[in-house]
Order: sequence, then structure tokens, then C-alpha cells
Amino acid sequence: MAFYAYLLRCSDGSYYAGHTDDLEVRFAQHQSGLMEGYTAKRRPVVLAWTEMFSTRDEDFAAERKLKGWSRAKKEALIAGDWDRVRMLARNRQGLDDPG
Repeated sequence: MAFYAYLLRCSDGSYYAGHTDDLEVRFAQHQSGLMEGYTAKRRPVVLAWTEMFSTRDEDFAAERKLKGWSRAKKEALIAGDWDRVRMLARNRQGLDDPG
């Protein structure tokens, strides 16, 4: 069985991180408003990023990590800009000067 961590871009420009074992059904739930909570009033949503994992523990850990990321880091991930993801991770830890 496959598991997925995902990022949705909401109509207000914000991002929502989640995880599921059925990406198509979960996305439809968010899009239709059946998922109460954050995305219900921020529709329509767009699936901006997803990654497949082999265990629920892995996808849940990925979701928790994404929830702690800055907007800039999420956008770098969506763009596939791994150099920027790494740079933003170092900046957040105070290892590099951000300016």
C-alpha cells in the first residue's frame, strides 16, 4: 500500500500540509468542502506537491515536518529547488547569514 504526504495551495494563497493513503479521494474531499477545518473555507484548492511513502509513519513524519516549514521553503520544495530548500533550512537554524 502507498501513502502520500501532500501540500495544497488554497484560494487565499496559503498552504495546507496533509497525508493520506488515497490521494485522489482525499483531494476530492478537500475540494468539495467535505474536509472540515482549514481548507473548507479556502476553496478551491490545488494539489501543489506530493510524495509517496511506503509506510504511514513515513508520510505522517513528512507532513509534520512540512507543517513546520516556512512559506519560502514550501515554495522551493514545490519548485523542486533543492539548493534553496537546503539554504533555507540552514538559515532557519542560524547557520548562515540570511542577507
